[in-house]
Amino acid sequence: MYDVMVIGAGPAGCMAAKRLADAGYGVLLVERMSIPREKSCSGILIKKSIKVIKNEFGKIPDSVLCKPNISKGIVITNEKGQTFKFESDGLNVWRSLFDEWLALKAQNAGAELRQSTSAIACAEKHDYVSVKLHDSEIYEEKARIVVACDGADSNIKRDLFKKPKNYVFTYQTFCRGTIDLDHDFFHAFLDPQLSQYDAWFNVKDDLLILGVGVKEPALMKMYHSRFLSFLNSQFNAKIESCVKEEVGIMPGVTSGCPVNLGTGRILFAGEAANFLNPIGEGISSALASGYAAAEAVKSAYKTNNFSVKSLIDTYNYNISPEKEYMTRQWTILAGMSSKFSYMK
Repeated sequence: MYDVMVIGAGPAGCMAAKRLADAGYGVLLVERMSIPREKSCSGILIKKSIKVIKNEFGKIPDSVLCKPNISKGIVITNEKGQTFKFESDGLNVWRSLFDEWLALKAQNAGAELRQSTSAIACAEKHDYVSVKLHDSEIYEEKARIVVACDGADSNIKRDLFKKPKNYVFTYQTFCRGTIDLDHDFFHAFLDPQLSQYDAWFNVKDDLLILGVGVKEPALMKMYHSRFLSFLNSQFNAKIESCVKEEVGIMPGVTSGCPVNLGTGRILFAGEAANFLNPIGEGISSALASGYAAAEAVKSAYKTNNFSVKSLIDTYNYNISPEKEYMTRQWTILAGMSSKFSYMK
């Protein structure tokens, strides 16, 4: 039996796994895909993320960065054409390479990394959690505590709560071409004619990334086509070729920014817990929630108190600053655009 099983080797899972492995606990880190794997994401590390990564994982290697290395901030344009520019240097990374680096750091700290393995269900027993895993076959592993960081479409959360799905679906293309927008900034457009959530443009290694967020997957390409036409007319976008396309899922954040921290000995972190900052920035909250979940687990072991209330209450206390930060960010966005007025 493992002390802790961490499900999902993204920033939240790797943070939790490394913190716990560093502290000497027996950790199994399960990842449904083979690493490196793609993750639809802006791939921008903001200052708070960079600080915690350097503290916990060490210097971020140049090998995970893409050009431009430095992201100078974000430019948000609302439905009235008003522009809000937020300047703050961050790092521009390829998520596939960045997540691989994090996972190997967790493994080097002592966590057992098991790739191409899906966690499909779990059940809490008297003093442990039974988890059904699937690779070439279905089998069981046991852990005293589980930290589920398996994304917005979490198998574990769906198995436990069976609630209606509330997602934002993302579709982005990686293109060669030119455009009259500053490549050093991430650009978000909130006009409802361009997307049901937001539309965005950024650059990685000279590839123009054009994306839209929608609530109805069938409308992804229609909105993407509208967005491309808008960029063509307003910013002289000229697309020569499309290198690849990418589809992803984010949690649909609702008024009050409610999060689900888990139940009993099963904790949720990252997007599985519904952590997401505006315009899809999720890495910082993933790292923060993975850290807070790990500290709650360590506290349970130190006090030998694995009660439902103690574990969740400790996690909730640890993560409260991040919850407040997330709420503030959404409130700011709501003040910029009527599209997100429900978040006030």
